[in-house]
Amino acid sequence: MPGTLRNTLAVAAAIAALGTAPAVFGQQAPTAIKIGWAISKTGPYVGGASITTLPAYQVWVKDVNAAGGIMLKSLGKKLPVQVTEYDDRSNSDEMIKGIERLATQDKVDFILPPWGTAFNLAAGPILNRYGYPHLAVTATTDRAPELAKRWPNSFWFLGTSTQGAHALVDVLTKLRTEGKIGSNIALISVADQFGIELATAGRAAFKKAKFNLAYDKSYPLGLQDMQPILTEAMRSNADVFVAFSYPPDTFAITAQARLLNYNPKIFYTAVGTAFPVFKQKFGASIEGQMGIGGINPQSQEFKDYLKRHAETTGGSEPDRWANPVTYASLQILQQAIERVGKIDRAAVIKEIQTGSFDTIVGKVKLQNNLRVDGWQVGQWQGGEYYGLYPENLPGAHKILFPKPAWTK
Repeated sequence: MPGTLRNTLAVAAAIAALGTAPAVFGQQAPTAIKIGWAISKTGPYVGGASITTLPAYQVWVKDVNAAGGIMLKSLGKKLPVQVTEYDDRSNSDEMIKGIERLATQDKVDFILPPWGTAFNLAAGPILNRYGYPHLAVTATTDRAPELAKRWPNSFWFLGTSTQGAHALVDVLTKLRTEGKIGSNIALISVADQFGIELATAGRAAFKKAKFNLAYDKSYPLGLQDMQPILTEAMRSNADVFVAFSYPPDTFAITAQARLLNYNPKIFYTAVGTAFPVFKQKFGASIEGQMGIGGINPQSQEFKDYLKRHAETTGGSEPDRWANPVTYASLQILQQAIERVGKIDRAAVIKEIQTGSFDTIVGKVKLQNNLRVDGWQVGQWQGGEYYGLYPENLPGAHKILFPKPAWTK
């Protein structure tokens, strides 16, 4: 073979070899799995985000890295988690900018969701566009089944607004059948995505069950003077008070109901009721107060998580609802990554859609991208917030009725 031709073929073969070995001659193998989030560290949403979401992220990152990282079979080793985070300042535009930056500039491997229903709905199309799994834990919406079809990368862990409303109605219907309460309900709701959706679902569920809304009032997000609304609710003489509230108003409603000595047989508030700082602030006076969510505090998995959470956060406890579910969603993400064996978001999404996962809240297998068997109604009893409903879940507690009088 002529020398020139031989040399030409050798060069061509070398170029071809380069083209078929990108892992060696192209991009370097990753040294970490890059995780990012934009979350409310300041502004009105900071209360919920700093109790429910951010601590769960921090505990998970610490747990993963303490165990050596996430196993990638394609590399034959574990990689640590490396975090990039932004403060969305409780502003939807800032949250969207943060996610865009994580996806396009930081080029993180996975993006964890913001806190709250409204922000998860706003983040949904962006995470779908860039092909990131969307673990929508702190989002309660009746649009979840529709959105799961529109955004097949999205996964919804707390149930729908209708599920939450029907669970509460089932609890109340049983009490009415036993002759313990009448049919009148006083309802108030925050004029935010969460409150609007739950109030809409609640009105329909109450009507179907033949309950009567003796009082029905919406109030703006951020309102702290609840006494005029509570005074009107008292005048209704309803046995049941329901507030589809967010954390700041849940605290304000409870504090001002105590001042007014407004103590109906059932006193229900929503997000924030299951927070440990709620118990710290109000102590034994919240005995019998009902709310959204719940936990089985006797679960060994939860007890172990409680200890790790306190060690990571300087003594703070998780809330008894969405915080452990948030951690569970990250366990699902980790298990899906390890089963896929490489950083392949499309494959990870498919695994989350179809797989079954062991978590601190039990075995989870999503149905059409939705978790359908979570706690919906809880109650403070003896200094712990127990899950009441669904009654068939492990650790379900019997209701304490009627709510004891407020203590001063």
